[in-house]
Amino acid sequence: MSDEAGLAAAGLNADQVAAYELIITRPSSTMSELAKAWTRSAPVAAIVAELQARGFVIQEDGPQRRYAAVDPDIALDTPLADYEGQLRRAREHVAELAQQFRSRSQDGDRATLVEVVTGQRAVLQRITQLQFGARDEICCLDKPPYLDAPGTAATDVELLERGVPCRTIYERASVEHPGGLREVEVLLAAGQQARVLPRIPMKLYLVDRRHAVLPLQREPASVESAVVVHAPALLAALSTLFEGLWERALPMQLPADPAQPGRRASVDEHRLVTLLLSGLTDEAIARQLALGYRTVQRHIAALMTRLGAHTRFQAGVQAALNQPEAER
Repeated sequence: MSDEAGLAAAGLNADQVAAYELIITRPSSTMSELAKAWTRSAPVAAIVAELQARGFVIQEDGPQRRYAAVDPDIALDTPLADYEGQLRRAREHVAELAQQFRSRSQDGDRATLVEVVTGQRAVLQRITQLQFGARDEICCLDKPPYLDAPGTAATDVELLERGVPCRTIYERASVEHPGGLREVEVLLAAGQQARVLPRIPMKLYLVDRRHAVLPLQREPASVESAVVVHAPALLAALSTLFEGLWERALPMQLPADPAQPGRRASVDEHRLVTLLLSGLTDEAIARQLALGYRTVQRHIAALMTRLGAHTRFQAGVQAALNQPEAER
């Protein structure tokens, strides 16, 4: 039930939120009754006194000291209104600072075109900062090398759970990396739209069509700097590039639930089709499916025979087109 961080905007700390919710769920309780249900180390009596002083809790009339919560719509209205005012003023201040940033030199246009971020940690921090500021959509071109260890998709999942749409085009090498397909499946389950191409020209993070980050490779296996693009004309060009690649790329779908009875074979085939469309070698497919090399070859041969396909890629396309609509 509790969302302690959510009520921080109303000026309540974690103990105060817990006590307020406790009183809501146990109306007209005495202090001893509240203390029996209290599970935190802070003294509940002191916390309740703080809430009472701030108008979140009242003491009912009667011979016993019983406590009741004030209607949250009433108790939280004023502090939240104050917070919204602070947020509005903060946004106005940010706008002023941004204007100063853009006009800090006589050559203001050059200052707003791009900024260069150096250092792997600084690049990752800048990307994360822009991602968490997204409101409309994040579009990505994903290919090695990676700024962080492969398999760490927590940030992307958190953004998807917040309701920020995300479309990603993966280069085949991203899916081919050990564990790469599993990471993509985690993101697909969280709501990401994903497609794959044999090659993509660059790494790209495009946020709300307002900012773009292009990580730069100084060495084949590392990213040590990035260009952050703000200029509308360049952003429009990068957006057009992404949409063109998106139209050409092959969709990646989430496999059916392997826990469903009788679905194991179709799950394996669905993943096999995805990997075939990605253009992976038989060896790479075997690693992703945790199967033997010869077993994978037999699966592919059987699929090609059943579909009358002459090539592995043709088999993948035909199988994808023949999948029931519910699985797409």
